[in-house]
Amino acid sequence: MRIGAHVDQADAVNQARAIGADQAQVFLGDPQGWKGAEFTYPGGAEALRADAAAADLDLYVHAPYVINVASTNNRIRIPSRKSLQKIVDGAAEIGAKGVIVHGGHVTATDDVAVGYDNWRKAIDALDAKVPVLIENTAGGARSMARTVESIGRLWDAIGAAEGGDQVGFTLDTCHAWAGGVDLSTAADQVRAVTGRIDLVHANDSRDTFDSGADRHAHFGDGLIPPDELVAVVASAGAPVICETHGDMGPDIAWLRARLG
Repeated sequence: MRIGAHVDQADAVNQARAIGADQAQVFLGDPQGWKGAEFTYPGGAEALRADAAAADLDLYVHAPYVINVASTNNRIRIPSRKSLQKIVDGAAEIGAKGVIVHGGHVTATDDVAVGYDNWRKAIDALDAKVPVLIENTAGGARSMARTVESIGRLWDAIGAAEGGDQVGFTLDTCHAWAGGVDLSTAADQVRAVTGRIDLVHANDSRDTFDSGADRHAHFGDGLIPPDELVAVVASAGAPVICETHGDMGPDIAWLRARLG
């Protein structure tokens, strides 16, 4: 199982090597911005692609947090679609294995069915040069991917899109815990509705079960029982990215030692 972490794009390969990572997740620009892909790695996209390949380092790209293709607000949904396409294009330039994007949400006055259908339309229109890996989210009663039931509805909608069978799933352990999903069965439940888990975001949680709070913690510093956390990662059987702040070398070593 390949295990890595989120690192700074500008020094992605060196940082990954320093913490013993097999793969690296990066942003291609401001995670709170709408601009297209920006390459801060010395030598640009081509150099990052070549250096990562030489280091046997798999790359993933996390899309900006502001993207919400489910939104019923044209001022959010349309820029979100454009931004997602630009990030997918940029990810292809660096040879990334996928783009992780949050499931998004609609407002309290919206019909959630419209949000799911907006996802279908977004995938219909997307030129997916690399796979788009939708990530479950921690909070929000109107989220498209918080609960297993909502993920199932999202996958039904995406399945009706052209190219929908190429859309993948990222299971975030902190988000699942905070979203009220039983970790002992989370991987099996998700696979039952999506047919796949392509990536795991392995993170402990600072908050209690079903809190709705998206606050990651280093392994052992949070409230997820360690055995449950290791078990869900093992059950998912997918490559792993750790997303805590600071030095993630100990997290990678901790997880590797327990997965065997």
